[in-house]
Amino acid sequence: MYEQIHELEVGLGDRSYPIMIGQGLLGTKDLTPFVAGDRVMIVTNETVAPLYLAQASGCFPGRKVDTVVLPDGEQYKDWKTLNLIFDALLERKHSRSTTLVALGGGVVGDMAGFAAASYQRGVPFIQIPTTLLSQVDSSVGGKTGINHPLGKNMIGAFHQPQAVLIDTDTLATLPARELPAGLAEVIKYGLIRDPAFLSWLESSVDALAGMDRAGLAEAIYRSCACKAEVVSLDEREGGLRAILNLGHTFGHAIETHAGYGQWLHGEAVGTGMLMALDLSARLGLISETDRLRGETLILRAGLPTAPPAGMTPKNFLELMAVDKKNTGGSLRLVLLRSLGDAVVTSDFDESKLRETLFHFCRSA
Repeated sequence: MYEQIHELEVGLGDRSYPIMIGQGLLGTKDLTPFVAGDRVMIVTNETVAPLYLAQASGCFPGRKVDTVVLPDGEQYKDWKTLNLIFDALLERKHSRSTTLVALGGGVVGDMAGFAAASYQRGVPFIQIPTTLLSQVDSSVGGKTGINHPLGKNMIGAFHQPQAVLIDTDTLATLPARELPAGLAEVIKYGLIRDPAFLSWLESSVDALAGMDRAGLAEAIYRSCACKAEVVSLDEREGGLRAILNLGHTFGHAIETHAGYGQWLHGEAVGTGMLMALDLSARLGLISETDRLRGETLILRAGLPTAPPAGMTPKNFLELMAVDKKNTGGSLRLVLLRSLGDAVVTSDFDESKLRETLFHFCRSA
């Protein structure tokens, strides 16, 4: 069954592209209008391939489709795994007119996008995200890259896709931990930019956590609409786009400290948003009522409430110092001035940051 639900556009002039959100799109939606030449390379992983590779291949009638299947997990988001994509492209003699297709979650999307940005100095690519987190966040906006042992997503490029195809049916096979991880990024949009969406989430989060299909489709649409607007205004994170990193500076520190793959990205972001809410309240930017309101929503989504046991404030500060938002040696954080209004700033009382870190590390 094919059912188109929503279509959005990321407005970037002659590089604008659609986000197509629907049910039953894999295998039925013809994506050849977004393919430059006659060859396609689908990049996926060993978990997603048995589930959706055959259907995804059906989106490219009349094109020669090759595939490369990567190991699954954040711990494989590195140079060694990235080279598997380049190996496959070169061994099968793909040219500059080939189109890469990312079929999977955020790790696959980031690596396939980085490979597309790099192979022969840049080839087109298409995003087909299969996890909630990748559907609402990482597949949109053109951020691509890999991790380094000293920092997450520190090596990469901006490279926009030709199109994003979101088939909500893929959520039916989502592992249990992945749903709350995706909801973390959904909640983020309400906290940083959309108070009405935040209110909707407060009334809908229990249904979303229970895999309500109509609710998830609406959440995906509204999240993508928010991100598309921000990316259209600030493609390369010169200012506004950095608000999309609410909780991420804390969260990336958690992921790096724990070891990539131990915490899901959304789990770490959920805890990071709790820490950002706490610090915003300590600084007097938001009320205690607003802090509690944001915290309650994050907890209802089923996300972790504390960093890994044994993680110290010193660990946080050392890892947070390696952050792409930092400038001139100053730590920059995304904080909230109110629910629905975020700010990126280095102008904060560092003693309050230490209070937040000690509070959460004690909780762990």
